[in-house]
Amino acid sequence: MGGFFGVASKDNCVFDVFYGTDYHSHLGTRRAGMVMYDKDKGFDRAIHNIENSPFRTKFADDVNSMSGTIGIGCISDYEAQPLLIRSKLGTYAITTVGKINNTEELMEKVFEKSHLHFFEMSGGEVNATELVAAIINQKDSLLEGMLYAQEIIDGSMTMLVMTKEALFAARDRFGRTPVAIGCRDNGYCAAFESFSYLNLGFSDYRELGPGEIVRIDCEDVQTIAAPRKQMKICTFLWIYYGYPSSVYEGVGVEQMRYNCGRMLASRDDASPDLVAGVPDSGTAHAIGYSNYSKIPFARPFIKYTPTWPRSFMPPNQSMRNRIARMKLLPVQSLINGKSLLLIDDSIVRGTQMRETTEYLFNSGAKEVHIRPACPPLLFGCKYLNFSRSNSEMDLITRRVIAEREGDNVSQKTLDDYADPESANYCEMVEQIRKQLKFTSLRYHRLDDMLASVGLDPCSLCTYCWNGKE
Repeated sequence: MGGFFGVASKDNCVFDVFYGTDYHSHLGTRRAGMVMYDKDKGFDRAIHNIENSPFRTKFADDVNSMSGTIGIGCISDYEAQPLLIRSKLGTYAITTVGKINNTEELMEKVFEKSHLHFFEMSGGEVNATELVAAIINQKDSLLEGMLYAQEIIDGSMTMLVMTKEALFAARDRFGRTPVAIGCRDNGYCAAFESFSYLNLGFSDYRELGPGEIVRIDCEDVQTIAAPRKQMKICTFLWIYYGYPSSVYEGVGVEQMRYNCGRMLASRDDASPDLVAGVPDSGTAHAIGYSNYSKIPFARPFIKYTPTWPRSFMPPNQSMRNRIARMKLLPVQSLINGKSLLLIDDSIVRGTQMRETTEYLFNSGAKEVHIRPACPPLLFGCKYLNFSRSNSEMDLITRRVIAEREGDNVSQKTLDDYADPESANYCEMVEQIRKQLKFTSLRYHRLDDMLASVGLDPCSLCTYCWNGKE
């Protein structure tokens, strides 16, 4: 994933950019950067690797030397950014959030019209933000370029561009990721997470619509490309990615997770001693379940937060699993002899949940019931890098389906496995339960999950669960 924060102000705003960007640290722990513009000093950029040290620590020296009345910052799960671009359109900084599926095709388009080259990152990949900038530069203005990028990119791409005079925020074509605008007396800000600006003195101004592009300076926010009618915002923002205090399309993450837990409980017949959430994203779901079922909520695991990074960030899967185990500390008195019901945001590969369950049984748990807060994941995300899996066969659901159906599975067959009323669905879930050694397993239904959000289901992206664009 990744997130960004930008400010256009009448006064020096470097600390606003610094703290606003830091509030996006839950979205990635690989790279981070800031760019400021000062009329006397010009553009000033800093980028650091933050895998082994948090954003605030790495940028403490930079923020004391930088200044400016306009600036942007980002947290990235992969690419180094923001980039500082000098082109026929002038000098500008750019940061992006999203995923490009047709990189090679787009590079050929750029090569046909220019003699540009791209720097390869490790693994031979191209920095997606650099490619987006090259696409923008094919046109005669930033607006035309951003509209062009929205049209030809297969995937999802939200952009924040900064010139000497203004910010340009462009939400991706189908609004899969959010852009929130905040305001205060001396300027405006643009952010992925709406809560990121509240403690900086900004108040909610509005959210951008799908595909909308705005120009932001210290005086005004001007729409320069109208929002589109169709939206497909990522439902996983509420289930997993979003911070509890985040709000997307008027729907708060914490409240949605309570709704999720309540609806999970309303269909359940388990009678555990305690309900618990796998921290952090499973906790609110578990509170909702407990409030509805009247089964006590407890924390048999406590997450050690001072030093451990997010578990999905290391490139090696075994290291991710190891970190996930090490940062959860057990409370033995809440495990031994207990029947436990655990809620996690999702089951992807199943490795971590299997090891967690084995640990609980070895620690004396009588039963371990698992309730994922979303339906079975059947497709790899095409839009937001929810999982950087090399193959959909990394998903435990697809491995089970392949065992039952063979390697060549039709969309019609997958549709049947996605239907919670079908025999194939029930047998798949039972096979997963046996493989992962759970006492019981019951996934959240897709219809209930969408009802937990409360928006028009047609405006929510559900691709990873049912393959529907």
